[in-house]
Amino acid sequence: MSEKFELPSRSPIPELELAKKLPKKTEALLVPLFKGEEGPELAATGLFSDEVEMALLRQLIAVGATGAVCELTRIPGTAESEVDFILAIGLGASEDLDDEKLRRAAGAAGRSLKGLQSVATTLGAFGLAAAVEGLALGAYAYPGIRSEEPEEAKEPVKKITFLGDPKVDKDEFHTAQITAEAVILARDLVNTPSSHLYPESYAAIIAAEAKQYGVDVEVLDEKELKRQGFGGILAVGQGSDRAPRLVQLRWAPKKAKKSLALVGKGITFDTGGISLKPASKMEDMISDMGGSAAVVATILAAARLNLNLKVTATVPLAENMPSGSATRPGDVITHYGGLTSEIINTDAEGRIVLADALARASEDEPDFLIETATLTGAQMVALGAKTSGVMGSDEFRDRVAETGRRIGEPAWAMPLLEEQEEELKSPVADIRNSHNSRNAGMLFAGLYLSRFIGEDIEWAHVDIAGPSFNNGGVSGYTPKRATGVPVRTFLTLLQELAQEK
Repeated sequence: MSEKFELPSRSPIPELELAKKLPKKTEALLVPLFKGEEGPELAATGLFSDEVEMALLRQLIAVGATGAVCELTRIPGTAESEVDFILAIGLGASEDLDDEKLRRAAGAAGRSLKGLQSVATTLGAFGLAAAVEGLALGAYAYPGIRSEEPEEAKEPVKKITFLGDPKVDKDEFHTAQITAEAVILARDLVNTPSSHLYPESYAAIIAAEAKQYGVDVEVLDEKELKRQGFGGILAVGQGSDRAPRLVQLRWAPKKAKKSLALVGKGITFDTGGISLKPASKMEDMISDMGGSAAVVATILAAARLNLNLKVTATVPLAENMPSGSATRPGDVITHYGGLTSEIINTDAEGRIVLADALARASEDEPDFLIETATLTGAQMVALGAKTSGVMGSDEFRDRVAETGRRIGEPAWAMPLLEEQEEELKSPVADIRNSHNSRNAGMLFAGLYLSRFIGEDIEWAHVDIAGPSFNNGGVSGYTPKRATGVPVRTFLTLLQELAQEK
């Protein structure tokens, strides 16, 4: 009997509700506060009389509230409010408010609500989707694997009610809720230690999630990978006692007229292999499957949203370990589809498994292909820790980057360099996996991957080495460690493609 695998720990997700009236037994009311020229301005809640609203504003002014973006000010509730306390959330100047400022402010509020059972908010009046995403993602708290249950006072808020009109706002609310839950799934996957998430267990967990939402799933084990010629995935995984896998997910509505392929790097732990990484901070390499987590979460959300778009996700899973059986620098491997690579650096393993997955995904001749990976440290050198690098066919590349910037996941279009064509050549194979240079390493990786894209496919490669895992401070709705980038970018793009004629 096969072993049953499941995630050992998951972040609790607040129950999200859309309602016209303030529920009974609400502990806190979250209200927007703007920064006016002459002092803070409380946005009318519609719940209280003008006299009560003015009294609340006077209290906020008395305790020093200014309405600055992400400022949180707590005051006691009143008899009229019927809540224990009121939390004013600073949104800055009203004329400068946009969805991202609202999302970040809501995220800051979400983190502050630990230990509460039920809160309500009027934030949705200024952008329901942004408020839902911000509060839900800000409340994220990965509990880890511990001997004791977390204290209730440290757990996320149990229920958040967004005050609005369920008849009018139902669709927007539903989409935002599923989007937030998709990001949370990606975060939970990335935060899971490699002791518990490795190719076999990860593939089983993906399959179980897919079956919940009617998404078809196929898992290839090492025997099938060898039979079908997935030389790149096998080469990276052969140094580990934990054999590699390839997972394919399919969402195929009957009336869909467009198709899109998603590919995500799933290196469940990356030591660098024979080209061993330095020991310092190697523990963060549990996050080297962030691309796979993003595409898995995206296709499941697409199914939940019933998007009229054919979507496939191809996810190569391997553990990159040094051993007597590991691939060596100087080896030549044959990828799925027949192209050969000379291995210069075994720590440039992500592009090796992705090459197989891209070649396989291209066989289905999708209209569009998006691939994402925590691929290169060069991405952070070029663009910093929060901005993804996007390469690919010009028009689609630019569209993906612009979509990311528009929804608060910064991304920037990058070129594929003609002068690196010569560096890609190998004296013993079709191409080599590294150019052994400090120059434009992110772009070289993109050029390498371009060799495995089928003809006439609009494609984009998104390098998320920095943005997918936050080693800095907590801010807005972004926690430490796994961020869930670029799930929201991909979902936004899929929704737009599904609606286009």
